[in-house]
Amino acid sequence: MPCACEPESPYCVHLAGISNNLNKLSILIPVYNEAKTIIPVLEMVSRAPAGGLERELVVVDDGSTDGTRDILGKINPDDYQAKIYFHEKNQGKGAALRTAQGHATGEIIIIQDADLEYSPDEYPELLKPILNGRADVVYGSRLSGGKVTRAFHFTHYLGNKFLSFLTNVLYNSTLTDMETCYKVFKADVFKRINIKSNRFEFEPEITAKVLKQGVRIYELPISYFGRDYTEGKKITWKDGFGAIWALIKYRFCD
Repeated sequence: MPCACEPESPYCVHLAGISNNLNKLSILIPVYNEAKTIIPVLEMVSRAPAGGLERELVVVDDGSTDGTRDILGKINPDDYQAKIYFHEKNQGKGAALRTAQGHATGEIIIIQDADLEYSPDEYPELLKPILNGRADVVYGSRLSGGKVTRAFHFTHYLGNKFLSFLTNVLYNSTLTDMETCYKVFKADVFKRINIKSNRFEFEPEITAKVLKQGVRIYELPISYFGRDYTEGKKITWKDGFGAIWALIKYRFCD
C-alpha cells in the first residue's frame, strides 16, 4: 500500500524500503516497586502501535518489595506477549536492563519505564528513523520542545542540561536529553554494549558506548508526564555524581 505522505518526506515509512531483517521489536521494561502502575503499563505497551513489527515485552522485576513481584507472578505472560524475569534482590536499574538485554530477541530494542512517565503511543515516531534506514539509534528528548511536558524541578532541569552538555563536550555530539528513558536501538548496536553499571549511571554508560561506536543517532521530541518524589520518583541528585564519573570514565575506557 503506498504511503499517504510525500515520497520526499523523511518521516514517511515506505514498506518496500524497510529491511527484511527488521521484524520484531523488543520492549525492555525494568521494574522496581511499581505495584500501582505495572499492569497499566503492560496494557498500554501491549496495545501500542509498533510500526507493523511483531513485539515482545521483556520484563525484569528487580527485587520489588511492594507487591509488584506478586502481581507479575500471577499474570499470564501470553496476555501481554511478555517474558518475565525476577531478581532475588534489588540490584539497580542497570542490572535489570543487563538481564533484559540477554533475553531480547528483536531486531529493534526500546527501553520503557514502568512508571507511566512516558507514552508508548509515541513508538511509531521513535521507530520511523530506524525503519526508514536513516538511523541506528533514536533518542526521545523531553527538552527539545514541541510536545506536552510536565514542569521539571529546576534542579532536575539544570542537572539534565549539564549532563547533556558534558556528554556533548566529551563525545562531540549534540544531544539535548542524554538521560531520557526512551532510547531505541538496532539490536546489533545495543548488543555490543557491555552494561557494567548497576544503578542509574547506566544511562550515561549506554550513551557513551553508543557514541563511541560512531553509529547514526537521531533525536526527536517526546511527551513527558514526570512524577515527583511523593508519587514514587526514585532518582535523586546524588545519582548525578555517578553519571558525571561514568561519562568521564567511559570516554577513555570501556
